[in-house]
Amino acid sequence: MLENLLQCFTIAGGFLSDAGWYADAGKVYRACLKVCQLDVSVSGLCKTLECAVRLLHVENVNCEYKSAKETCKMACNLIDMISAQGLTMNRATLHTECCALLFAESQYDEAYRHCCLAMQELSKSLPKKAVVDVLRQCSKACVVKREFKRAEVLIKYAVEFAREHFGMRHPKYSDALLDYGFYLLNVDQISAAVQVYHNALEIRQSVFGGNNLHLAVAHEDLAYASYVQEYSSGRFTDARDHSEKAIEILEHILPSDHLMLSSSKRVKALILEEIAIDSHQKEVEEKLLCEAQDLHLQSLALARNAFGENNVQTAKHYGNLGRLYQSMHKFEEAEKMHIQAIEIKERLLGNDDYEVALSVGHLASLYNYDMEKCVEAEKLYLRSIEIGKKLFGEGYSGLEYDYRGLLRLYRHQGNYEMAEHYANILQQWNRLRDRNNLEEVKPLEFQVTKELPELVTEYF
Repeated sequence: MLENLLQCFTIAGGFLSDAGWYADAGKVYRACLKVCQLDVSVSGLCKTLECAVRLLHVENVNCEYKSAKETCKMACNLIDMISAQGLTMNRATLHTECCALLFAESQYDEAYRHCCLAMQELSKSLPKKAVVDVLRQCSKACVVKREFKRAEVLIKYAVEFAREHFGMRHPKYSDALLDYGFYLLNVDQISAAVQVYHNALEIRQSVFGGNNLHLAVAHEDLAYASYVQEYSSGRFTDARDHSEKAIEILEHILPSDHLMLSSSKRVKALILEEIAIDSHQKEVEEKLLCEAQDLHLQSLALARNAFGENNVQTAKHYGNLGRLYQSMHKFEEAEKMHIQAIEIKERLLGNDDYEVALSVGHLASLYNYDMEKCVEAEKLYLRSIEIGKKLFGEGYSGLEYDYRGLLRLYRHQGNYEMAEHYANILQQWNRLRDRNNLEEVKPLEFQVTKELPELVTEYF
């Protein structure tokens, strides 16, 4: 009787989770936990652990991080109790969910540690969905630690494994594609990322239809990638459409203070700011900038409530406000926001991280174009360039804005020798980017040659 009840709970929770109804799945798994805890045998502990790990997963994806911390602690205690009874359990899935929680909290060193532990216990004997999820989450942990080679191997294996075992129209394949897009975006392969996100969205649309959280996530990811791709062209129609669809779906399903809305509103605000700057109509510009400000402030409040100040997501919101306030000619407020963003990012990520370079470059732009702090701007530009080249090489797309900033700065100072120097560098950069853009992008045409045990041994 009890066994049948637990099986029903597990099936119902799994169905709700797969469908994106995470809050309801959480209710089912919490009820399941109460039933499991009635059995204090080793077998009962194993069932309780399984339920706790499933609950931790839905709490993570539903951004219930305070509850997730307690569930994570419970699961770790349970596995210790089971081990004390002489029974060995595979911990790959638990380490993966711990990694996801720590990733969200910007504890990237600890997330990466759990990623390595998960990989060491990964085997094909695990359920196939679990194998894909372990690889996906571990790839993301590698990306934020700038372990790009490891990240690439893991996410490509996840994509090929999902394609082989689930097919190209399955939600699990779309999950792998979204994290592949995340990797591509972070290694400056923007066009490839947009293609991959498009594929993931099409799969989710065909599977889930309209108002579904899985669909909203895919719209948001595609909106941001499209925004980055079209940043220099000013054509933001597609990016805006996808961002608004994401928010529309989320507002239809979730409470107004749900953390998932923070990210979607941030993306829309970034897009609106660029449209405003290019509008050339003062009334339209002011209206769009005010709307962007409201969205950024809402996003910041949600992030601070969930994570506090010491979090990369909070820092990103400060940085976004800094850029917006520069566009609104609130220069002192912009400077304050950028400095806050830099301080948080440096504390969490170190001095030479990509995120730090972004904020440093934005502060340099403010000093150069609007505050006449040329000495400070020069130092910041050079620092941003050094980080960008170190991480991504001479053809990194973000270098354009730093080079143009230095070019303007030296011309403004009358330092024509340095201005000519950076004009030549910018020409070389343009030629390199043109060559790269001529190459046909086929991000899904790859073949993984390593077997899973070989991959684990070589990289972890």
